[in-house]
Amino acid sequence: MYLAHFGLRESPFGLTPNPAFFYTGNTRGDILQALLYAVSHGEGIIKVTGEVGAGKTMLCRMLEQQLPANVDVIYLVNPNLDAEQVQYAIAAELGLAGHGLRIDEIQRAMQAYLIARHSRGRQVLLLVEEAQAMPLATLEAIRLLTNLETAQRKLLQIVLFGQPELDQHLALNSMRQLRERITHSFEVPALPAGLLDEFLRCRLQAAGHDGTPLFDAKAIALIGRASEGIIRRINILADKALLAAYADDAATVQARHARQAIAEAGFRRTPRARPRWQAVVWGGAGLLLIWAISSALLAARGNL
Repeated sequence: MYLAHFGLRESPFGLTPNPAFFYTGNTRGDILQALLYAVSHGEGIIKVTGEVGAGKTMLCRMLEQQLPANVDVIYLVNPNLDAEQVQYAIAAELGLAGHGLRIDEIQRAMQAYLIARHSRGRQVLLLVEEAQAMPLATLEAIRLLTNLETAQRKLLQIVLFGQPELDQHLALNSMRQLRERITHSFEVPALPAGLLDEFLRCRLQAAGHDGTPLFDAKAIALIGRASEGIIRRINILADKALLAAYADDAATVQARHARQAIAEAGFRRTPRARPRWQAVVWGGAGLLLIWAISSALLAARGNL
């Protein structure tokens, strides 16, 4: 409704992850580059965690879009599968007919198929979303898939995307074998208030805006506090605030429009139950890889 009023080509704050609106700030671009590196060179499981609405699915879509041409991607989007069902589901994603086959026959079929792919120079990547909702036995079945390998390389690379509860599951003693297969861990952070203006401008520009400020400083501050830096909340509040400004026939989003949006959204504060030490322990390897890749990119730019 407000697109023409603000000179926009499309909605800037849609909730469907659209790679055209990917924001590289707040380490997101660095995490993406680190994921690409880890997929290309890693031999274990990669883990990406973040709060609900932090932007994990967008990272997943960006990763798929930028993978090398020799990488074939399969998805596991239903976490509510038991340990056997998940293997049939993955076989189906690979295009294998599993009806009537025993689980051991499915496993052999998957290994033969992946070996054939590997012999043709192909790499298979399994992207698992909502991994925190998986039964522990299903997570263990996912780990066992990493046993499919040649003498030189794993036949199936796995990336787990999940909410912080995934780390709580992995901290259990019964999950130590899966925990030790994770070679890289990344945490998608909340957006700091100081970057909110840049984020809004990035989304607006991608939607065709000419670059003049649409949100005043007070509106941005209100949206930042109410959203707690959660990307999905920011998008919802920004969209509602633009609609309120349009209904007010205003040229910019002001504090009163942001307050209307916040009142309508009715967000509650996000509980922070996870101990901070756990985030540091799980994120250490991922932060190190992000730092190394960021340093390499900066050095490359300096040599141009």
